[in-house]
Amino acid sequence: MPWDIGEPQPAVVQWQREGTIRGAVLDAGCGLGENAAFLSAHGHRVTGLDSSPHAIERARELARRRGLRVDLAVADAVRLSGYEGRFDTVVDCALFHCLDEEERPRYLRALNRATAPGAQLHLVCFSDALPPGNPELFRISARYVREALEVAGWQTLEVRRGTLLGRVPSAALRKIFVSRFSIDGTTDADNRVHSAAWWVRARRI
Repeated sequence: MPWDIGEPQPAVVQWQREGTIRGAVLDAGCGLGENAAFLSAHGHRVTGLDSSPHAIERARELARRRGLRVDLAVADAVRLSGYEGRFDTVVDCALFHCLDEEERPRYLRALNRATAPGAQLHLVCFSDALPPGNPELFRISARYVREALEVAGWQTLEVRRGTLLGRVPSAALRKIFVSRFSIDGTTDADNRVHSAAWWVRARRI
């Protein structure tokens, strides 16, 4: 899981610093739980959901090890059955761009149903500034994001250019991974790839 980097993603850290993450928080596609753990450590009531039982078990172990309270469960983010009206904030780091064209609108509508009026969605996804050769599904324009959100009942507040960090896999895959996802064709001092991404905030209408 290259986007599980052993620490929270920079966008989540920045949004926490800016004070836009409030109330009951849903981490959609929480993976191994670093973002959820970070937010819990900062006093938020966090629910982390992922379709992978293995990822959820790893996230539970992380929360136990750090003495944090995070509600973690296996769930289908495209449906979110049983979570209606529950959340004030949603954080999505790298789930939206993994969904196909049919799943994305269903997912955004499911998030709308799972949140309270006025809730905020914080979303990190690949941008169309990714290097050529990546699947077009990953090369997402700001216009596409805004239109998808509007149709699903979200008002876009901000679309900011940012990065999504990834840990380089094995040495054998490093050249391919860097060429496909790195902004500048290199890794940083911590052997991480910085991928071109949108940092998006939206409000539930």
